[in-house]
Amino acid sequence: MATASLIHAPCGYSRKFSYNLRNGVYGGAAGSTSYSPSSSSCSCCSSQGLNFSSGVKSNCKGQGLRAQAMNTTIQGNFASPKAIVNSNTEPDHLLVLVHGILASPSDWTYVEAELKRRLGRNFLIYASASNTYTKTFSGVDGAGKRLADEVMQVVKKKDSLKRISFLAHSLGGLFARYAIAVLYSEAALSTGQSSDTTDSTLPSSQAVRAARRGTIAGLDPINFITLATPHLGVRGRKQLPFLLGIPILEKLAPPIAPIFTGRTGSQLFLTDGKPNKPPLLLRMASDCEDGKFISALGAFGCRILYANVSYDHMVGWRTSSIRREKELVKPPRRSLDGYKHVVDVEYCPPLSSEGPQFPPEAVKAKEAAQKEPNTRNTVEYHEIIEEEMIHGLQQLGWKKVDVSFHSAFWPFFAHNNIHVKNEWLHNAGAGVIAHFADSLKQQETSSLIIASL
Repeated sequence: MATASLIHAPCGYSRKFSYNLRNGVYGGAAGSTSYSPSSSSCSCCSSQGLNFSSGVKSNCKGQGLRAQAMNTTIQGNFASPKAIVNSNTEPDHLLVLVHGILASPSDWTYVEAELKRRLGRNFLIYASASNTYTKTFSGVDGAGKRLADEVMQVVKKKDSLKRISFLAHSLGGLFARYAIAVLYSEAALSTGQSSDTTDSTLPSSQAVRAARRGTIAGLDPINFITLATPHLGVRGRKQLPFLLGIPILEKLAPPIAPIFTGRTGSQLFLTDGKPNKPPLLLRMASDCEDGKFISALGAFGCRILYANVSYDHMVGWRTSSIRREKELVKPPRRSLDGYKHVVDVEYCPPLSSEGPQFPPEAVKAKEAAQKEPNTRNTVEYHEIIEEEMIHGLQQLGWKKVDVSFHSAFWPFFAHNNIHVKNEWLHNAGAGVIAHFADSLKQQETSSLIIASL
């Protein structure tokens, strides 16, 4: 059992910049800036002797290149007719779309059409179909493993694929985080020889990048993007906004949630497992015996969090943007140029941290929260675990994009607006779709430039 006390690391976030992807400019009081993240490591132990460690280099830069509209044709693929393939040139970049709770691939209809129009022939856009509707109740780990198997089937059927990215909404972001840990392969040996999963047909510079970071499903990981995902769970004040922050409702929700949402509910409320075992979401903020979750995330060239600052009835701003309560400042009300309802972009560089721990006080707090879920017990437990999850996840650099639908006709649809679940009802999120489509496009362009060097 670990005996280390909690570490309350400072926020360490860089000052905010408004980033215009179309103009390629960071706007700030002091003009442009650059950052070269350094490697970081962590280790921690739980009462069961879990050994958490990571040694990851991360980099998330934008070159700000304007997206070009191109057309592709739609073809069928594994488990879903939602794959987009260019008939003239075989795609080499797999983009996996992962839906949220009680949803299906049809949630991505609008997004697929827009990405098809904007991204061009290099992308195979695939909407996951392995965790539809009530399958989302089987637990983050169960759904994550199914998603990993599905992705591997897609990769095996398309020999042309060299790169991979994920775009996930809500609970799907947690499924994707688990899946990439299952699909992760270690980086090549320092001798310069590639690992078994590194494709020898990759352009030399691209192969070097893939070997240095490790691979996902044998492919070079490029972007990991989540939209309104509860990365810190939904326990705590206003983390599940439809409870309105009312203490009695937030007290009753954790024991009731598993009745309706199965294992997934207990995992989201951090009450899964025995008292002396860290909850799954805490383990997923580390490299541990369950999987190399941090190394897998760190393998991606860029990690982006889109978070609703208000009006999201399902997922709070704090958990979707991986921030502490004190770090939530009043967001701008004006949208970025060309991206309606996208109000701010912040790059948070990696911070040195000992990573997540599960100290004795956390064991006691979890047991109390499970047996006697009164307000005092649940608040104490949540505060401990949330801080530890942040310690683990802040070891990586993140681009955090704040979204505000305060001026939308139906602002309370924010959770579905952010990915335009229905083109007619949730079209307020069109600017958000354009923003991450342009992010993907400029990342694709920069990858091609690097590969040609």
